[in-house]
Amino acid sequence: MTRARYGEWRGGDDPLAPPYDLTDAMDRIGDSVLDGLSPSEAWQQLMRRGLSGRRGLDDLLRQIRERQRESRRAGRLDGTLDRVRELLDEALEAERQTLFPDPSDDARLAEAELDAIPSQTSRAVRELADYNWHSPEAREKYEEIQELLKSEVLDSQFRGMKQALQNGDAETQQRITDMLAALNEMLDADARGEDTSEQFAEFMDNYGDFFPDNPQNLDELIDSLARRAAAMQRLMNSLSPEQQSELYALMQQAMQDAGLAEQMARLSDQLRARRPELDWQGRQRMRGDNPLGLGDATTALQDAADLDELEQMLSQDYPGASLEDVDPELLERALGRNAVDDLEALRRVERELQDQGYMQRSDGELNLTPRGMRRLGETALSRIFARLHGRGRGDHDMHDAGAAGDPTGATRQWEFGDEQPFDVVRTVRNAVLRHGPGSPVRVAVEDFEVVETERRSGAAVALLIDLSYSMALRGTWPEAKSTALALHTLVSTKYPQDAIEVVGFSRYARVLRPQDLPSLSWDMVQGTNLQHALILASRHLGRHPDAEPVVMVVTDGEPTAHLMADGSAWFDWPTHPETTAATMAEVERITRRGATINVFMLDNEPGLIRFVEAMAARNGGRVFTPDANRLGDYVVSDYLRARQGRRARRTA
Repeated sequence: MTRARYGEWRGGDDPLAPPYDLTDAMDRIGDSVLDGLSPSEAWQQLMRRGLSGRRGLDDLLRQIRERQRESRRAGRLDGTLDRVRELLDEALEAERQTLFPDPSDDARLAEAELDAIPSQTSRAVRELADYNWHSPEAREKYEEIQELLKSEVLDSQFRGMKQALQNGDAETQQRITDMLAALNEMLDADARGEDTSEQFAEFMDNYGDFFPDNPQNLDELIDSLARRAAAMQRLMNSLSPEQQSELYALMQQAMQDAGLAEQMARLSDQLRARRPELDWQGRQRMRGDNPLGLGDATTALQDAADLDELEQMLSQDYPGASLEDVDPELLERALGRNAVDDLEALRRVERELQDQGYMQRSDGELNLTPRGMRRLGETALSRIFARLHGRGRGDHDMHDAGAAGDPTGATRQWEFGDEQPFDVVRTVRNAVLRHGPGSPVRVAVEDFEVVETERRSGAAVALLIDLSYSMALRGTWPEAKSTALALHTLVSTKYPQDAIEVVGFSRYARVLRPQDLPSLSWDMVQGTNLQHALILASRHLGRHPDAEPVVMVVTDGEPTAHLMADGSAWFDWPTHPETTAATMAEVERITRRGATINVFMLDNEPGLIRFVEAMAARNGGRVFTPDANRLGDYVVSDYLRARQGRRARRTA
């Protein structure tokens, strides 16, 4: 006996919850596929348009691109240089105002020293480092320059550091120095392959307030710092050579004065080595009149880079693209929590489509599974039967549809695919005899027996679909594809004793596997090789000699190609007599098999009409000229009528 053990449910997905409802998603994917898209293209379209009540990727992309435009209008990148120049001018003006009324020689010497100060901002700031200021206001302005540069440089590497330094005392300055040293030591240890998990935890306990994004491990910390460092480098690259030189000199001086130059240089080298794939060489054009400080400008460029990355993720137009590629944290920072919820809804549908067996990912793309194809075929078939019911024609059910023949009185062991009724008495008897008297009755597969019936022939169905480019140009391709899916589903589900083969033909013909039908598209080649398609159809009929032969051709043009003796295809337009003769020879061969060929014309060009009329006269088949949107109705109805046999055709 199989034993089961039960225990307390300890969380996770509710095991008793009903399956996620994918009806709407599958219907929309099915409609898109039946309208001519591949399953992968249909899924992409669903992602772009979104689910009911949820935004799709297109809406999110529109918002991201608007944010990108806003970020480029944030302001100028040279705000720190402007502010330093402004403070320097204010300091020099205050100093000169103090020196002017002073009659001493010391004042005249100081004025001469100020007159000799270079015009270049960075050199002026450096040379004034040892200047003995006479004006307290001027000294205060100069010290403000030093504090500004230090806070801006640190803020350009550590987001939010400017706020930490606003009221910083000597203790805060020392913590920053210690933090940089500890960070570099941790990165060195990690580079040597050492386990730094405890070191990281201790680092965050001591200095976590300097990192508002709260990284959870060293990789997240490195990624955050490297992205900001790369944004800072792009800022420098975006300035003119003169501005770059000025700003770099000011930054170096500020870091040296603070005793941080060596540690900052080490950190920069480590981050670049750890994340070489980031954009360290790019430039960013910014528009706007508002001058941005170094830290704010770095933040603006980092946000712009995040938006660019999000745009690429949401576009999903690169090989192997997946919704799992989209970073929810970046998306939340850019568009808010609702955008993440919309993304998660799409992700869940993608997961459920795979978990419930409708689609599977292969070669980076989502494709339909056999279950998904059955669902798609049912959608195509329901479309057709809905139209048939709407016209009062019924679904052509027959009293013996799919049924076996009359019972013979004998039974036999059940085999896979049998449709005969089970013999319950014999089945239970086999189970009892196998286990012995007194044992529990357990019915196994080998116990089942079915009632023998007289053999009833099924149908051998060959559906020949034109794949030439003209089918796409005339807009008839989606309905032809939908018809192939619907007919294959009808035969394989309602009439499994029938054998169906779908043949596609353009310059050459080929047998189309069921799994190929959803992704089927037209061929971008010249040639309509009906002869080759009829050869393949004849082989299919030959493999089922006892079946009722059913051959149907869907085309919008006369034959323009046929096979040569060496197997190559020969094309000519307008139709060459040799092509007509070769095609008619195959029509004769199929006619001798007792099959009629019914043609569904999707165009009324004179050449096609002449050819199919000649073929009908030779074969005895019929010609239909349905509207493209009613092709499936005609084909399914013709199959249901034709499979009843020759008697039904004579009375039709």
